Amino acid sequence: MLKYKLYQDNRSNAQHKGNWYAHMNLDGTMGLDELAAHMSDHGTPYSKGVICGVLNDMVGCIKELVLEGNAVKLDNLAIFSVGIESKPANTKEEFNARTHITGYKLRARATGGSINARLSHLASINQMGEYSHDEAEKAENGQDANNGE
Repeated sequence: MLKYKLYQDNRSNAQHKGNWYAHMNLDGTMGLDELAAHMSDHGTPYSKGVICGVLNDMVGCIKELVLEGNAVKLDNLAIFSVGIESKPANTKEEFNARTHITGYKLRARATGGSINARLSHLASINQMGEYSHDEAEKAENGQDANNGE
């Protein structure tokens, strides 16, 4: 079950200052080891160690493939690819990749059974209360109030 907390947007520059919003309340972050343990508990003949090894190899291969310019699709989950952050050049001739490309980011776009419309039909949700002042400040600063990210 998904859980959320309510928070009031009191930022001075907020377009809808004073309005209330829902914010996801995560139970925690699971790594590959925990995912492998969870998968091995679902009646698979594969041990946690085997699953963890396959998942670690998958992560490495996805990184390698997207850094080669490919998109990698995991059916019913996401399509992974690399995006570019760039600052403008006045002309095509002035554009220089070393100075105008400012960063790269991993992108994940939902696909199949994980697209937003499908998730809306599958999700169940429960209110967990209101954000504390500290959680609201973290949210305003772009940090995940649940795990500091």
